[in-house]
Amino acid sequence: MAGALLAAAVVVLGAWVRLTDAGLGCPDWPGCYGHVYPQADHNFSKALHEMIHRYFASTLGIIIAGLLVWAVWNRKDRGQPLIVVVLLFTLVCLQGALGAFTVTLLLKPVIVTAHLLGGLTTLGILWWLSLTPEQRDLTAREMGLRKFALGALAALLLQLFLGGWTSSNYAAVACPDLPTCQQSWWPHMDFRDAFVLWRGLDIDYTGGVLANPARIAIQVTHRLGALVLGLGLSLVGALCVARSRNRRLRMIGGLIVGAVLLQIGIGMAMVHFAMPLPLATLHNAGAALLVICIVTLLRMLWPAPTIGVVPLRDVHRT
Repeated sequence: MAGALLAAAVVVLGAWVRLTDAGLGCPDWPGCYGHVYPQADHNFSKALHEMIHRYFASTLGIIIAGLLVWAVWNRKDRGQPLIVVVLLFTLVCLQGALGAFTVTLLLKPVIVTAHLLGGLTTLGILWWLSLTPEQRDLTAREMGLRKFALGALAALLLQLFLGGWTSSNYAAVACPDLPTCQQSWWPHMDFRDAFVLWRGLDIDYTGGVLANPARIAIQVTHRLGALVLGLGLSLVGALCVARSRNRRLRMIGGLIVGAVLLQIGIGMAMVHFAMPLPLATLHNAGAALLVICIVTLLRMLWPAPTIGVVPLRDVHRT
């Protein structure tokens, strides 16, 4: 649980670093201008933002390494997850490498976006491990919710990619109006150039390198994806409330709908108030909240089986 909460903080801090243009506040890695702390003779403010993020991320890595040691030590226990923890440790090592490449490859969008997705995946796995599965059998109507939950997860991952791609290409301000973009329902857009993942090396992406039509294409795609995802997740949440007899499952369905409305509201407020830093950072926190809600839903739809479990009242009788 501590690791999950710290992972959520790291995701939000990563957004804060990116939005304050501090991604290259420390041009080297893992230190900052050769030191483990920011130096006053350089751009201290941006360097401090970057190093605070690194300190939190390093602490998270230590926690995950501790979880791996614990899992290996107790690997003979029947209820001890091991493979998931090994995957989690591998992922956090990959995240460290992506963090280094983010700096050395000068904020390349595909690396920054992959780093964001890796952080949210780390959060999702830690949250999954922190939840104790219920011991119960699903009803037939609840079993039918599984395919909707997996579809919601896939759609959320795609939208998270679009969000990261929008931010890393500085396309969030391409449409300063809502619901139109550039005072048009379908402005001039360049989709061919908008989603080129690799553009070569030695390109500094600070401030973005795309022309405005390509940035508009990215932003409009992100908006359309948010509309489709919002409707889809709201449907999944409503189905959980309507089909389940389990109080906790109905509650998480309601929370999913609430998280969707909150995230859409934050996005609309960002446009209305011209992308203020607190709201833009909160938008990433909203994405983390959606990940937590969907992972909780999946955990509840895959409970521990009750076969072989003796009811507590029978134990007392014996």
